[in-house]
Amino acid sequence: MSTQNSGPEVPVRRLDRILAFAALTLAALSVICFFAIIIGSAVGMDQDAFAEGVWPIVAAVPMWGLPAAFVMIITLLVMSFARKGRAAKRL
Repeated sequence: MSTQNSGPEVPVRRLDRILAFAALTLAALSVICFFAIIIGSAVGMDQDAFAEGVWPIVAAVPMWGLPAAFVMIITLLVMSFARKGRAAKRL
């Protein structure tokens, strides 16, 4: 088994780091909010309690956050593959 790299090392851009951390943060926040809703339902909160306060926001975060995080991850992958492809063509 070889330990050599098959392609050139491509530096990580600031945009890639921001996109990766934003996707990770948004996905983690969505999972936390999802579990908060599950725990709230298990404790016995009724539907009226979920309609007031911060609960509508807590309910909206997983609904919009997980798809947005998925799109960010796919965008990050496409950008990374394109950058590595361009770097390999230069050699």
